[in-house]
Amino acid sequence: MRLALPMRAAVLPAALLLALAGGTPAHADTPYAPLPPHNPYAGPDGTATMHGDTGSSDATPLPGPKAGPLASDRVALQSACPTVLVGSDGYPVALCTTIFGLTPTVHLLDPADGGSVAELPLAKGSLLGGVYAYLDDENRLVAVDGDRNLLRIGHRRDAAGRWELYVDRSLSLAGAVPAGDAVTGVSPDWQGRVWFATGGGVVGTADDRTGTVRALALPAGEKVANSISTAPEGTAVATTHATYLLTAAADGTPRIAWRRPYDRGPGRKPGQLSWGTGSTPTFFGPRTGTDYVTVVDNAAPTVNLLVYRASDGSQVCSVPVLKAGGSGSENSPVAAGNTVFVASTYGYPYPKLPDDAGPSVPSSGRFRGGFSRVDVRPDGSGCDLAWDNKVRSAAVPRLSTADGLIHTVLRNPVIPGTEATSVLDPYYYAEVDPRTGAVVRTEYTGAGFLFDTLQMVGSIAPGGVVYQGTTTGVLRITADE
Repeated sequence: MRLALPMRAAVLPAALLLALAGGTPAHADTPYAPLPPHNPYAGPDGTATMHGDTGSSDATPLPGPKAGPLASDRVALQSACPTVLVGSDGYPVALCTTIFGLTPTVHLLDPADGGSVAELPLAKGSLLGGVYAYLDDENRLVAVDGDRNLLRIGHRRDAAGRWELYVDRSLSLAGAVPAGDAVTGVSPDWQGRVWFATGGGVVGTADDRTGTVRALALPAGEKVANSISTAPEGTAVATTHATYLLTAAADGTPRIAWRRPYDRGPGRKPGQLSWGTGSTPTFFGPRTGTDYVTVVDNAAPTVNLLVYRASDGSQVCSVPVLKAGGSGSENSPVAAGNTVFVASTYGYPYPKLPDDAGPSVPSSGRFRGGFSRVDVRPDGSGCDLAWDNKVRSAAVPRLSTADGLIHTVLRNPVIPGTEATSVLDPYYYAEVDPRTGAVVRTEYTGAGFLFDTLQMVGSIAPGGVVYQGTTTGVLRITADE
């Protein structure tokens, strides 16, 4: 479906036009580097995981669409599609959850137009069980299904030349994951093991080459509601009470290197899915790309960005963020070099919450938006809030170190000047200047439920193509040539 885009708006300074055309990046005076090191057991950096890489930087070395008119195509899949990954062969793989039945389903997309060329339903699990996955170094989707099986799903052409998705390898985690629990996050380490974390607070490693599974139960009452991140230093896990760095013994048994509790506030905030941090921990740093680990707490009334040294968990800073709009976030921080960006989800109207989400405190809140930038000082002595605004991001932002822009989607009120949300709200693909927080280009994509990006991540594929999940499928945003 090709959309007519009658509400195009573009305000581009000359320096930014040069950046989008392939000249000097818009952030040339601010180095967003290095990114986390490449994990040899994962797919391409920027497109291997929901958050770009196994360090969950939400940054990519790939540029977005070039300057000029844009086109937006809607791929209708009758599913919410929070995860769109792209392998080294250029084929996008989407992990979606059907609207009716809530069945996790893998789609292989045609890179030419985004259409689904093959699909594979998986055993149904928890709401978050159909969200987090990654591509391995052989372009296989690694995910855990509702039957607690660790799957590697490949794609190939059959004898008739048609694409098919198939389970290339399977390993049961039933001995480590209790009945009634479900895996919420997976990520590979530098030894080729797959780390996993469950909603009930079990963290483990699985080696499907040998069949070895080892697990550790975190303290009772601590849940894991987001994904996990891996780096050479270890595996970062944020529970509903604390942030952890874990390493593994020689046999793969997880052990806690450090634990840092945070302020979880009086309850789940409106626009969040659990009581606690909404962050997948983010590795970043100016020297190795994984010097620091950061999450956002759930303090009331104002949340704080927390930065720790990955080496020992010592705290670098705690900085109040999202002060201009709603102060709460379900999104992972975006980070590269010395800089971290945080987007607010406070008050975002999710159509469905996890069964154990509980009531929000307060009981309701308006989605006003909010976006903050925090810089870690070069000497590591603390952090500073660089800017704070009311950008109404409706997706997890993605920083491109190639074009020097933050790419996201805005949900604007149908009645300008108000803060209310409605089923008629319009959505805009947007680019933000990371130096100032100003929105520098927008492109109308559509209005209403069909185009709701629901705080899901957009992935930038080779060729400047943006794949953005929505409640009903995927948007494919490209330069209109």
